Amino acid sequence: MTTTASYAERYLSAVARSVPAAARPEILTEVEASIAEQVEPRIAQGEDRDEAERAVVAELGEPTAYAASLIDRPMWLVGPRYYAAWLRLLRLLLWTVPPVATAGVVIGQVVIQASIGEIFGQAIAILLSVIVHVCFWTTLVFFILERTGSTGDTILDWNPDQLPQPAADGVARSELIGSLVMLGIFAGALLWDHFRGFVPGAEPLPVINPDLWPWWIGLLFVLMVAEAALAIAVYARGRWTLALAWVNFAIAVSVMSLGLTALGRGILYNPQFVSQVFTANGVDGAALSVLAALTGIGIAGIGIWDMIDGFLKARTARLS
Repeated sequence: MTTTASYAERYLSAVARSVPAAARPEILTEVEASIAEQVEPRIAQGEDRDEAERAVVAELGEPTAYAASLIDRPMWLVGPRYYAAWLRLLRLLLWTVPPVATAGVVIGQVVIQASIGEIFGQAIAILLSVIVHVCFWTTLVFFILERTGSTGDTILDWNPDQLPQPAADGVARSELIGSLVMLGIFAGALLWDHFRGFVPGAEPLPVINPDLWPWWIGLLFVLMVAEAALAIAVYARGRWTLALAWVNFAIAVSVMSLGLTALGRGILYNPQFVSQVFTANGVDGAALSVLAALTGIGIAGIGIWDMIDGFLKARTARLS
């Protein structure tokens, strides 16, 4: 059962992520006492506790900026007035603009029937370029706003409903079970595809090229065992660490490299599967290039997200 934390708890959790670990207990005690001191009179006047807490934390303001004021740490990048707004907008843009731009380039390259190597080369180049441009121009806009005396406390409205739920302490058993179950399902799918096939017919028709057995698929199974061992290690330790995040990074890079290398060499999919399911039904080379590009994007996307997720969890654990 999921328990929803109060506004005060969520605000304290958000402030905790923005202050140094050494000063965190003292600061959180001070903030908690300050919130309680303002909430109790409101409750005494008949106001609901939830609404009272919401009003109080709203008056305190965006937690990142409030935390900076408590530790007297200026946010020099764009200044304290706009720092929190800049950070939220930058995160939003980085999650949306680069993927859309990269997908557009991939589609354009497929239309002109570029090779797989050219598609990936252009995709990586545009991805890095867009990330740099988004960071630079977003920061420049807020830099100008800060130094031209633009009025207003923030350019993006903030309210307490945007506060995230506090992260649970340690690593939940459900996360371990979920990881092991997903690895088991993927391993089972590979075995089923090889021995039974996913395409109906008199004979098994694997989707994955049978020639990848035993060495390529065997190496993939070794990496899956390593992933399972990592999940168990994280659970046993009770938290993610930077060292475990780097192990996760190495496994993700290995899996991604294995899949993209097979795809780039044209040996990932079973040629009979491609012939019977696609070519025999009138699917031309351009459409097959789209399939290959989408597969590559899926492999790279999952791998990159897995790497980032490990470091984000390690950072969260360090700050908690």
